[in-house]
Amino acid sequence: MKYFVNENCIGCGLCAETCPSIFELTDAGAAHAKEDVEINSELEASAD
Repeated sequence: MKYFVNENCIGCGLCAETCPSIFELTDAGAAHAKEDVEINSELEASAD
């Protein structure tokens, strides 16, 4: 599964707080999806 943050990010930090294994806040204060994160397939299936 591919995760991304769109250009409308307001830098609230909710995504990074909710799922720190996927998202992080940059020094500029915007969120960024981490590269090459392996997701447990069982967990991914439960999200659907």
